[in-house]
Amino acid sequence: MGVDFLIDIASLLRRRPEEILGIDISASAIKLVGLGGSTDTPMLEYCAKDALPEGVIVDGAIEKPDELSMALRRLVKQSGARTKNVALALPSSAVITKTLTIPADLPEMEMEDQVEMEAKQYIPFPLEDVSLDFFEIGPSADTPGSVDVLIAAARRERVEGMQEMLEAAGLKPVVVDVNSYATRLALGRVIDIQAKTTPGTLSVLFRLGASTTTMQVLRGQDLVYEREQSVGGGQLTRKIAHYYGLSLTEAESKKCKGSLAHDYEARILIPYVDGLVQELARALQFFFNSTQYNKVNQVLLAGGSALLPGLALAVASQVQVPCSVVNPFEGMALGPKLDRAHVLQEAPAYLGACGLALRRFLN
Repeated sequence: MGVDFLIDIASLLRRRPEEILGIDISASAIKLVGLGGSTDTPMLEYCAKDALPEGVIVDGAIEKPDELSMALRRLVKQSGARTKNVALALPSSAVITKTLTIPADLPEMEMEDQVEMEAKQYIPFPLEDVSLDFFEIGPSADTPGSVDVLIAAARRERVEGMQEMLEAAGLKPVVVDVNSYATRLALGRVIDIQAKTTPGTLSVLFRLGASTTTMQVLRGQDLVYEREQSVGGGQLTRKIAHYYGLSLTEAESKKCKGSLAHDYEARILIPYVDGLVQELARALQFFFNSTQYNKVNQVLLAGGSALLPGLALAVASQVQVPCSVVNPFEGMALGPKLDRAHVLQEAPAYLGACGLALRRFLN
């Protein structure tokens, strides 16, 4: 099948390495998480992030692999982690996923042939140009004697480019996931811990990135809707840079450190938050207009901009639904070398990296 790099989307590896670093690469930063302990009692052992210069990642694609490799090498060294095994994710837009139904009890080779034959109708380019893999979900609820299989396909050049970049950084890619799947794994764990949901509960996650915001709606832990919109924290950084005459790097640094002038809140922050809230409310209304649903039970915020002062309260007020910020490390012990205050303050930005690191515990 030509499966040489894209590894099972759900089980991902038949044999788990003892350690995996979850590395989340976005347009503005790299985040790293390493977990120890066990499935029931995970411990956060490594946690680090670093900013990326503009232009290294553009529209989810690596434009400057050498710069990214050097940044990854520095980040791993900064974290203190010794393992070279990493899990990372491709953007959802770069991966085709589809659930197929095929006869049960096929030998492995016949199952691969069947999946490849079925997959051709959903992949708009030749299979020789594709990294393709699949995972058996379980018996089909609709077709007796069959099983449901999840396939995942990505352009080979995209996957091989990522592999080469990681190897140049001295790292070994052992898991390649889809961004939205990793996010859901981390979020599902938090939802389980909080025990605030029932199978029919609708939760909305807004993951606020630098250039895009991903909206995911989950019924219990099952994804029912996903949409991406062009709004993110980078817009706030650009407003700061323009207003104060700073470079984007200086503006981002001062924004993160909270070291801007006294008029920042009134002139820049409050208007930006108001506009962002309106964008999120419109996205939610679009969901209602395009599906059978007309209400949700809770809104969750993650990503680097989730902790903007007043954002969660403003969202709750606008959409009339409880809104909170996700801490992917909830219920975890923290390793003795970590700065607890810093980790908890930055936690929402690590949702994707945490989901990738959790792959260590999957069977």
